[in-house]
Amino acid sequence: MPHSVVRDRQRHRAKSLRRTMTRAETLLWRHLKANRLEGIGFRRQAPMKNYIADFISHSTRLIVELDGESHDFVSRQSADKARDAWFESQGYLVLRFTNDEVLRNLRGVAQAIIEAANSRRIAPPSLSLPTRGEGTLKRRTEQELSMREVKHARWRQRQHNTRPYSKTRTTSFIAGRKIRPRV
Repeated sequence: MPHSVVRDRQRHRAKSLRRTMTRAETLLWRHLKANRLEGIGFRRQAPMKNYIADFISHSTRLIVELDGESHDFVSRQSADKARDAWFESQGYLVLRFTNDEVLRNLRGVAQAIIEAANSRRIAPPSLSLPTRGEGTLKRRTEQELSMREVKHARWRQRQHNTRPYSKTRTTSFIAGRKIRPRV
């Protein structure tokens, strides 16, 4: 994901929020960290523009928000709606849970996160393999190569074509010493 500009004030605020997480956030973070939920990577208290997301997965474009008692007020709920609208305008899906839901039904919350993430998972792009003969050094023209690569390619070709092969004149290394067979 391209980084958005985040002010230092936001960055320090996110850092302090990471240090002082609520009990529900700590409990949920134990399940989200280190890709423990279906291999989905999450970051906690991640700043984005003017907001700080509680838990965010950039690969699935999913944000998990935990709401405490302060989110019961109408003014706070309208601010949350504006915040969710901004996250959705950036392509993220916002899941909201209360602290009580996390403390009482952690498995259900984790399952809801897994289902939402799996529905939003982006399949990695398929890599097209080169067709037979493409991508090898012999097929590339000298104009595409740097002078050093051209010289090295010519040297390797000469070595390949002029390498003498003799069963009687091989050199062996035993315990770091060069040993030549008797002729």
